[in-house]
Amino acid sequence: MAAHHLTLLQINDTHAYLEPHPEVFWGPEGPTFRVAGGVARIAGLVHRIGEETGHRSLLLDCGDTLHGTGPAQMSRGEVMVPVLNALGIGAMTAHWDFAFGPERLRELGRRLDYPILAVNCFEEESNRRPFEGSVLLDIGGLQVGVIGCAATILDKTMPPSFSAGLRFTTGKEELPGEIRSLRERGAGLIVVLSHLGLPQDIRLASEIGGIDVLLSGHTHHRLRSPIRTNGTLIIQSGAHGSFLGRLDLTVDEGGIRGFSHRLLPVDERCPVDPTVASLVEEAVSPFRSTLGRVVGSTAYPLYRGEMFSSGMDTFLLEAIRGVTGTELVFSNGWRYGTPILPGPITTGDLHSIIPMNPEVMTITLTGAELREMIEENIERTFSCDPYGQMGGYLKRCLGMTCYLKLENPPGHRIQDCWIGTRRLDPSGRYRAAFVTVQGVPGRFGTGRAGTGISAHQAMEKMLVERSPYRPTDGVPFRVI
Repeated sequence: MAAHHLTLLQINDTHAYLEPHPEVFWGPEGPTFRVAGGVARIAGLVHRIGEETGHRSLLLDCGDTLHGTGPAQMSRGEVMVPVLNALGIGAMTAHWDFAFGPERLRELGRRLDYPILAVNCFEEESNRRPFEGSVLLDIGGLQVGVIGCAATILDKTMPPSFSAGLRFTTGKEELPGEIRSLRERGAGLIVVLSHLGLPQDIRLASEIGGIDVLLSGHTHHRLRSPIRTNGTLIIQSGAHGSFLGRLDLTVDEGGIRGFSHRLLPVDERCPVDPTVASLVEEAVSPFRSTLGRVVGSTAYPLYRGEMFSSGMDTFLLEAIRGVTGTELVFSNGWRYGTPILPGPITTGDLHSIIPMNPEVMTITLTGAELREMIEENIERTFSCDPYGQMGGYLKRCLGMTCYLKLENPPGHRIQDCWIGTRRLDPSGRYRAAFVTVQGVPGRFGTGRAGTGISAHQAMEKMLVERSPYRPTDGVPFRVI
């Protein structure tokens, strides 16, 4: 075939951030904060690139799209549909998009103008796929085969309601057949949309031949140049809609003959699409009063983006400890959530910290269980086998100090552990509070009980007593 020129555009892990917001950027002296993102800006940028390329461009979404902010959570994803349809997306895959349950995702998917793809998702009873595995798209005369790989952790570490009746694989068994089928149907380019995470995606591409481009999601990497392995180009483009990935390709019968890549910041320099801006306003305006209510203030920036602890998570954990009085507090090491800058804190900010607003729970854990739980979490974060990496950042906790040797084999990374000022006693019993099964998985502990207090209520209560907020606890995990 003659050479084709195609531009792939990637968004991933937008987490339902429809409007511009503060974002953390890393510099020589640490974190700085600038306003970034906004779907109307993304739309303006996509439209401009489409005109520039003669509409030989294709926008694809790696998922974590329908959940993560107050309007999305409170409408169970409803407000996202008109805005997403206006972007001209070709296909997406999913992760937190399952947060409202598989049936709700199928319902939302039926109203999207493009398919949700998940080649690695199966119904447990029938073994059928509830979502299509792939789609073949004609972009300027080039047949582009797009395959989706949803997050493999959905039935492993996420709340059970996310994957009710479903099972998820890594996709490595299903991909070869799907690639072969698309090639037989005339695909001149194979693109995999993945939400496995960058380490897993590199491993996957190294094991599976025939993937031309892999658009990676889940781990929020800001790749400024593609990774190439086994003939596959891999990119990932940040999070929260703060960046747009652009990959320009020259493709002929032999595959990709040339490429260039740019990680484009979505900021005030981007054109704004007025139609999408109106749709965004329509989506968020019913929630402005509720989510704009000021509940306190902070003297320090609260943000995520660091492996071992973060001010945003310390804020959440201190609030939980305040309403339970337990010596230990746990939550998951989530990656989502845009920064909250010094100044007022609103209910919308509380949704950014923990959108699902779960009930605060209490539990009793033995010292042996604590050690096993933390060792498991370290392995799921730092496993030498990328497929074993099934966490976000390291679990967040207060009341415990652990000294770690990350280079040690699984189960042997904790060198020493202290609860307050006491060395951890394997037979000791420790009272803890937590939020979600990602904070304390279901098989650990006894006496699991609800408090009747939600995470948002706990944070509001603390802010009544402590505004402006200043963190009081340090880093729980120290690598030695």
